[in-house]
Amino acid sequence: MGIGKRAGGKALPPYNARQMLSTIRPPRPRLTGPILAYGLADVFGLSCVALGASWFAAGKGAIFANFPGSTAEAVACVAGGVVVMIWAVSRILREIARQAPEMQAKYDAYIATHHPDKVRRVKDDAESPPT
Repeated sequence: MGIGKRAGGKALPPYNARQMLSTIRPPRPRLTGPILAYGLADVFGLSCVALGASWFAAGKGAIFANFPGSTAEAVACVAGGVVVMIWAVSRILREIARQAPEMQAKYDAYIATHHPDKVRRVKDDAESPPT
């Protein structure tokens, strides 16, 4: 379907725009500055793990000629990389958790629009059985 072709009585935008503005997929978390920064820290940690692991694979620094130069440096590099990665992922998850109320509202709207038979009903206090 190209520009101007109709589907269900509506003109469709170009394919790329439909992918970016798709309302047929569940909402996703927003990419914020902190999430991006923690993602870059995660990539740094992965790079440290790769540097250390390259020494174990080749017996010498395979990525950089003289680093790591010993087993102790390789172990420290791998361990430090793993710590940085765990720290960064935990921070990313915390930042995504902060978006939970917004994401829940978007998801509820998505379900109401596309799957009205699966909308969660909030029970009133009058409807709940006495305890």
